[in-house]
Amino acid sequence: MQLTKITKFNFRTARPVEYYRKYLEQDVRPDGRDLGEFRRTVLNIGCVTTADGSALVKLGNTTVMCGIKAELCKPKTETPKCGFIVPNVELSPLCSPHFRSGPPGEQAQVMSQFMLEVVNHSKCVDLESLCITPGKLVWVLYCDLLCLDYDGNVTDACVLALLAALKNVCLPTISINEETDNPETDLTKRVPLPISSQPVSSTYAIFDDNILFVDPTAEEENLATGIVTIVTTDDKLCLVHKPGGSPLRPEQLTNCFDRSFDRSKEISRLIDETIHSIDR
Repeated sequence: MQLTKITKFNFRTARPVEYYRKYLEQDVRPDGRDLGEFRRTVLNIGCVTTADGSALVKLGNTTVMCGIKAELCKPKTETPKCGFIVPNVELSPLCSPHFRSGPPGEQAQVMSQFMLEVVNHSKCVDLESLCITPGKLVWVLYCDLLCLDYDGNVTDACVLALLAALKNVCLPTISINEETDNPETDLTKRVPLPISSQPVSSTYAIFDDNILFVDPTAEEENLATGIVTIVTTDDKLCLVHKPGGSPLRPEQLTNCFDRSFDRSKEISRLIDETIHSIDR
């Protein structure tokens, strides 16, 4: 029995592509999941009491925490009635030896830019709702996304963590003193941040230039010949992100869209159930 386990381990390490092919021939992955099956998703909302909004997402062994801090600032000249949302993704050596300490690496920077695109394209938050006094005072929401454990598909975990944290944000009431023209904060009266839509991300890995499977692990990402991420907002397509790699046939892309809309409904139910359990 022990010899069999050692041989199997060595085969997986020495020839990982052939190892996966043996499983994928039967439309199943080494971890037992079907090709279109996501890993178990766990959501905790409001876990950081010092933040204005927070959420913790566990997608299989991938864990991401999002904390949102609201600050006052002046708006841009070209958008005097709009506030800001500034997402920042951190991938440190604590979550995986694959990452190094120091300035944000390329993957973290790409992820941060992608999160900003999700916010802008989905219009999940009306930036005008962050305005207090046009041309003078608006809210800026700093959204820090920290990966605590990396086992692939950090994209979907980050999008869910950000959405759940935004739905948890409650901003204090701000009034302008007429005599001093300075803002005064009332921490006893907080207003929930209005959310216009719910962006949900679904990531697919392409194996052997042909086989598609959803929610790849870190091992599956390393073996993939391409990655595609589809973001939906409720029943609408928001954006498609595919940084090169193997092309997709039209029927494959259609299947990805269908599975993504199904995933959007699953995530919406998960968020509603989590919020309901907190309110009780």
